[in-house]
Amino acid sequence: MLDTPFAASRPRFPAHGIVGVAVIASAEVLLFSGNRVVASWFTPIVWTGYVLFMDALVARLTGRSYLTTARAELVLVALVSIAGWWLFEWYNAPRFWRGGDEATGLWWRYHGLEPNLFLRRVGYDWAFATIFPALFLTAAALRATVFARFRVRPWTPSRKVLVAAVVAGAVSVALPLIVVSQWLVPLVWLGFLLLLEPINARRGRPSWLGDLARGDASRLFALLASGAVCGALWEFWNYWAATKWTYTVPYLGHVKVFEMPILGYLGFPPFALECYAMYHAVRGALAADGDAGPTLI
Repeated sequence: MLDTPFAASRPRFPAHGIVGVAVIASAEVLLFSGNRVVASWFTPIVWTGYVLFMDALVARLTGRSYLTTARAELVLVALVSIAGWWLFEWYNAPRFWRGGDEATGLWWRYHGLEPNLFLRRVGYDWAFATIFPALFLTAAALRATVFARFRVRPWTPSRKVLVAAVVAGAVSVALPLIVVSQWLVPLVWLGFLLLLEPINARRGRPSWLGDLARGDASRLFALLASGAVCGALWEFWNYWAATKWTYTVPYLGHVKVFEMPILGYLGFPPFALECYAMYHAVRGALAADGDAGPTLI
């Protein structure tokens, strides 16, 4: 989708969307029938199916999608997604980066990992590559439908507010690396958002802050809702997988929905905004002339 919520034409539902549904359904059937290979690789498999389906849905709704009109952008989104989540892993597992075990993360821990280290890395990168595409495709579909005409009174934050946000973001990004504490996980999900979104807006990159200055809240609410939807699905599908993650947060960690402590679900909507800010910071920086061109969301 371009930076407007509608497209001129709505093509047929692409065939890869049917493939995506088949992948999800087959993975579910094989998982619950006891297939150990699918159970171990369930997360990257099922999320690949989800991305295929959502890409086809977005193409049907808007006339544009990663696989139909923006394949080069899909490559960049996937690469930034992998790099972005490895950055979060750095925050989560400082002991691992000092020669420890990645299964002993500070906030989340992995179980049932593939013993072959090469295949384990393939599984990591494959799963991580689906995170940003899933969020952005879900947001694009929601922006084209539920939030298509979501208007608000135009609002532009003052320069002081933007500077304060960037400073707060810089502190939030740095502090969890200096003070290793389970209590600081919210800073990881907010720091890059506060740091990068004002910069993106000031430089004219795709930005929900820039949208709000025009009275358009469709992108903001679509991204927030996308985080909630994908977060629920991440936790639902993770719960049944053989290779999975669990959490060790100190606040209401025993009150869970699936493996996620209930308060943790509040982190998914801002996480989507943070991923969006991170992606467009990278995309904008890579554009030689400062204009990266149209984007899906």
